[in-house]
Amino acid sequence: MNQSKRLKEGALLTAIFIVLILVSVFVPVLSFFAMFVLPVPFVIYASRYDWRPALIMLAVTMLLSILFATLFSLPVTLLMGLGGIMIGSAIYRKLTPYETWARGTFGFIIGLLFAFVFTQYVFGVNWVNELESMMNESMDMTINTFEQFGMGEQTEEAREMLEASLDMLVNLLPVFIALIAIGLAFLSQWVSYKIIRRLDNKEIKFPPFRHLRFPVSLIWVYFFALIITLIVSEQSNIFHLAAENLLVLTGVLMAIQGFSFIFYYAHHKNMSKAIPILIVVLTILFPMLFFYLVRILGIIDLGFGLRDRLSKKE
Repeated sequence: MNQSKRLKEGALLTAIFIVLILVSVFVPVLSFFAMFVLPVPFVIYASRYDWRPALIMLAVTMLLSILFATLFSLPVTLLMGLGGIMIGSAIYRKLTPYETWARGTFGFIIGLLFAFVFTQYVFGVNWVNELESMMNESMDMTINTFEQFGMGEQTEEAREMLEASLDMLVNLLPVFIALIAIGLAFLSQWVSYKIIRRLDNKEIKFPPFRHLRFPVSLIWVYFFALIITLIVSEQSNIFHLAAENLLVLTGVLMAIQGFSFIFYYAHHKNMSKAIPILIVVLTILFPMLFFYLVRILGIIDLGFGLRDRLSKKE
């Protein structure tokens, strides 16, 4: 009976995934929204039966997606399947929401790496070259704008700055992959929680953002990467590139920690929720002014336990 139920649910969820991926392929307007729903069938199945049956479902889904939605859908199917299975398996094992998020992020990273390799060797698409081409076109448009407004004397200086930015963006490609995976995992998990609560009556949800706290060891990783970038100053050195990517990624996580503390402080002092939300908006609009301050706040919160000190004072 259980085996029959498992097969029926697997077939139903596979059919739902095929419909969703057909919508994302043939209705481009909805493809962006479909990206956050595609992992849900795998999350639901893995949350009920763990990862082994979910991997069989993924293998069947990959074959069907090639038949019904062309070969281009294969990397997308694997990406969504791996991320969804990692999230669902963590739910099955009753891990905390943030541990589930971390596992989902890892699954999406593996899927994104496969997608990059697959598209490069099967379709001949080099994403690094494509990124450089896009940035060069953007740079040429910017330079032409300078010249049209009679700012020709500043053209060379602007070109040097844009070329430096281009090199930095290409070098930080691993960070962008990690950040995309973090975003996909969070949104997929959030949608899946809402659906699973309705289907299975499970009390699963993200705790309030103000309770988010990363491990203290993150500080040591951040400072280790910072020291490596200072010691190995050559930009093309592989150790410098690796440390630079690690530094940027941990810096973003520190900023998230800083935002979490701001929400905690506002709640602790019974402030309006609009205040921390306004700070987040201002940071997005003026990152050069506020981002570093928020990151420093996150480092202090992790290193010196600001929340614990506030609680003791209270």
